[in-house]
Amino acid sequence: MSTKPSKISVFKRRESEARSYCRGFDTVFTSARGSEMTDASGRSYVDFLAGCSSLNYGHNDPDMKAALIDHLQVDGVAHGLDMHTDAKAAFLDAFCTNILAPRGMDHKVMFTGPTGANAVEAAMKIARKATGRSNIVAFTNGFHGVTQGALAATGNGYHRGGAGTTLHGVTRMPFDGYMGDGFDTADLLEAMLEDNSSGLDMPAAILLETVQGEGGLNAARPEWLRRVAELARSNGILLIVDDIQAGCGRTGSFFSFDGMEFTPDIVTMAKSISGFGLPMGLVLVRPEHDVMGPAEHNGTFRGNTHAFVTARVAIEKFWSDETFRADIDRRAALVADGLEIIAGMIPGARLKGRGMMRGVDVGSGMLAGEICARAFQKGLIVETSGPNDEVVKILAPLTTPDATLRKGLNILVDAARDVIGQQSIAAE
Repeated sequence: MSTKPSKISVFKRRESEARSYCRGFDTVFTSARGSEMTDASGRSYVDFLAGCSSLNYGHNDPDMKAALIDHLQVDGVAHGLDMHTDAKAAFLDAFCTNILAPRGMDHKVMFTGPTGANAVEAAMKIARKATGRSNIVAFTNGFHGVTQGALAATGNGYHRGGAGTTLHGVTRMPFDGYMGDGFDTADLLEAMLEDNSSGLDMPAAILLETVQGEGGLNAARPEWLRRVAELARSNGILLIVDDIQAGCGRTGSFFSFDGMEFTPDIVTMAKSISGFGLPMGLVLVRPEHDVMGPAEHNGTFRGNTHAFVTARVAIEKFWSDETFRADIDRRAALVADGLEIIAGMIPGARLKGRGMMRGVDVGSGMLAGEICARAFQKGLIVETSGPNDEVVKILAPLTTPDATLRKGLNILVDAARDVIGQQSIAAE
């Protein structure tokens, strides 16, 4: 008898019903390298999920792996709370030299608990303490995590329903494009901020993603983002950009707001900041807003030393010059070309997102789900996003070789043809 069913059965028997991604990829993975994963039967899959953008540089990058192994072999510190370590110093030096300094950013780096949600929680607390205000403006279809504070800023009703209690302290405003063409939602935000009778309590912060990952790859226009940034500045509101999914090169540059002529007061990062898929979260905050006292926002795992080792390699390897960024742009064009083929098959379908954070809105969560399921049968790991899961979403590693990228796109196109063809036959 095959061991595969028994291996899967232990998850279904013992793991919580909260498990999610594994429900769509019903196999046991045993190894991974680059942009491919291999299961217990020896079958390889092209990975267009990449740990939901936690593996922007692929699985088991050899340089990061070698640095981590070296660190382990000399008994380098594995867990150091927030104490000074050589690994942390090396990361901070590399991050400042290659990321912050070239952008003229003097932000302090606060290491939070290792999840993106924890970084968001810290950012909201900083803004509230720094301004003395309590309200946070967040946006429709935004996703910022599922712990209580972050969940209050998250728009998705399903996730909000898991709280089991009242979520408060956040005012929801319409994101760019939410009201359709011809309606600039920044006008509404400005009007409500200026009207003392609007009912909008003056916020401590405006919290946003420049590209809404789980919300359906809604990409805000640069001019809208600049307008919101200016509204924040002129009203003494701190601007928080959640770059947890859209950062670390996913949208084409290290920060998703690069080149947009504004700098956030606070930036949250996690997912690919470690470079290797290791847990790590951080908050960048302007020095004048660095107001949290010692251990006022703490956590036993605030600063994963192993993640510092791999993060330093990632920064130095990929972000010391413009070569990698140019490669992202080139690969993003390949992805867009593949998605255009799928969009051409489905009336009303349209491309969404930016850079290597792209997808196609096929108009139906059922259709998108069937396409992704068929793609998995053919050897591709790909997921959906959007309020109704209507967007087929590609988050391929930014390092994916062209041949592998084309292979994955061809599988996705073939899967879409299969599903659409089956629906056409069923309709006859």
